[in-house]
Amino acid sequence: MSHTGHQSPQSSVPAAGPTPSAPPPAAAGPRHTAELTGAQALSLLGGTSLGRIVFTQRALPAIRPVNHLLDRGQIVIRTHQDSDLFAQARHHGDRGVVVAYQADDIDPLTHLGWSVVATGYCRPVTDPDALMRYQRLIRPWSDRVMDCAVRIRPHLVTGIRLTA
Repeated sequence: MSHTGHQSPQSSVPAAGPTPSAPPPAAAGPRHTAELTGAQALSLLGGTSLGRIVFTQRALPAIRPVNHLLDRGQIVIRTHQDSDLFAQARHHGDRGVVVAYQADDIDPLTHLGWSVVATGYCRPVTDPDALMRYQRLIRPWSDRVMDCAVRIRPHLVTGIRLTA
C-alpha cells in the first residue's frame, strides 16, 4: 500500500493543557540595564541561596538548579558522589573543570531585578572539616544523601541590574 502523496489532515482540536492567561501587567516605561562590577555581582550572589550550575554532561551543556553558599568569594554546592557534576570535578582534580553559575532575582510582574553569572573552575571539596562545615550550612532540597561538595573559584563574574 503506497502512502505517497498522502498528507495527514490538520487537527482542529486544541492541544490539551491549561488555557493561557493574559500576561501580568508590567511596570510602565522602558527597562534599563546597568552593568554590575564583579564585587557588586558577588555581593548579590552571596545574598541569595538559589542558582543554576552549568556544566558538561556527555559533551553537552547541562543545567541544574541548586542551592549554594558563598564562602570567601567561592561558590560551594553540596552534591552526591554519583552526580555528573561531582564526577567531572573529581576527574579533573586540582586542575578543576570549567563551569558557569547563574543566579538572579527578577520580579515576575515588574521585570526588575538583577542577574549574575560567575564562570570559573569547579573542584571537589576534599578537606573533611570543610565538608562537615558545608554539610551543616547547606541544606539539600532532596532526600538523597548529599555527602560531597564542590567549590567554584570564579574567574569571571558579570552581572546586570534591570531598572525602570
